[in-house]
Amino acid sequence: MYRQITPSSTLLLNEQSAAIEKNGKQVFRFGFGQSPFPISPVLKQALIENADRKEYTQVQGLEALRNQVAEYHSAFEKRPISADQVFIAPGSKALLYTIMCAYTDAAVLIPAPAWVSYEPQAKLLGHATFMMQTSFDKRYRITPDILEKTLSEAAKNYKSLLVFLNSPGNPDGLCYSDHELRALTAVLSRFGAKVISDEIYAPLQHDNQHVSIAKYYPEGTFVTSGLSKWAGAGGWRLGIAILPQNYDTQLKEAMLGIASETYSCASSPIQYAAITAYSDNATMHQYVKNQRVILKAIGAHIHKALVVAGLNAHAPEGGFYMLLDFTQYRETLNNMGIYTDAEICSKVLADTGVALLPGIAFGLTPQALCARLAYVDFDGKQALDDINQDGWSEDLTAKHTQKMSTGIQNLGNYLKQLVHAK
Repeated sequence: MYRQITPSSTLLLNEQSAAIEKNGKQVFRFGFGQSPFPISPVLKQALIENADRKEYTQVQGLEALRNQVAEYHSAFEKRPISADQVFIAPGSKALLYTIMCAYTDAAVLIPAPAWVSYEPQAKLLGHATFMMQTSFDKRYRITPDILEKTLSEAAKNYKSLLVFLNSPGNPDGLCYSDHELRALTAVLSRFGAKVISDEIYAPLQHDNQHVSIAKYYPEGTFVTSGLSKWAGAGGWRLGIAILPQNYDTQLKEAMLGIASETYSCASSPIQYAAITAYSDNATMHQYVKNQRVILKAIGAHIHKALVVAGLNAHAPEGGFYMLLDFTQYRETLNNMGIYTDAEICSKVLADTGVALLPGIAFGLTPQALCARLAYVDFDGKQALDDINQDGWSEDLTAKHTQKMSTGIQNLGNYLKQLVHAK
């Protein structure tokens, strides 16, 4: 017998899109959520200068990098963080797994929609998973009532309670407010639950106003992040985790043991180069600021185009995603024999070339009729060149969203035609 793990929905969508393009049809790629921006020249140069580094580092990570990450996140999150709390690994995905692996007899609570790997990782470890369904009306945010109900249920049979949060979120592009985080903290602290707060998109919060739940619950929060999104370096595989304040030393020992027997350490050249990424470097600051300006403008433009096209979606607040809600077309789609979001996405891709990821990939029920849209199908290098030359403008937004706007218009027209044809 073998483990049954569903293949990545993203990779499957890419294969389907490639097959359609091979037949000469245009595909509007809204499915794949990789940063469109090139790596900063100063970060690239730092890697070149450290390319000859070949030694294994400490399992927890290079001390100089951990010091720099602690300094960066202390300023970014506005709370004291020490290098002893910081773990470095080949990608934040490895750290999410390591954190969960450190716990036994655990229940893992996951608000849906959620990033695609939380639940499979928990199941690989043999943990019980509890999906907490959210809704469009609640901005896909988990509420204290739902959290308390689920924690009460999980606590009956499990000693360790782990709760995932992701803000800014993938797949919805939304953030938790101060008020929401305070309310959730009150519930979490009563149960003694631990939070794994995935903040990989935090530096790309469009208004640079990110708030971590660790601000209110430092004693119970793991924060994970890395270089893949805000530094455009997904393939570099450099992730970081910050342990809770006053962490249990046995927890840290368990994580070090797990790491030493799995990934050993992150790549030495990448770790040395990452010191530059986390340094107080004017070039890196401007590079990230420019991304925020561009993504905010493009996100707002695409959201407006969706509304004009007759589609429901909340305006994005960070990262580069939105979650489309097709429930207003439920009756029309049902009359066509289409009942799930996967069926909608398959039909839309075949008929319009618009590639979206169905909500079921993110833990939503198939009948929720949602799909993720990633607004990254533009030339990130050219966009950075443009903003560095003359600043950003509405004309530049229109220029860089031309293809995406056409895809959304086609999708809107297609859905309207279905309604009129019924």
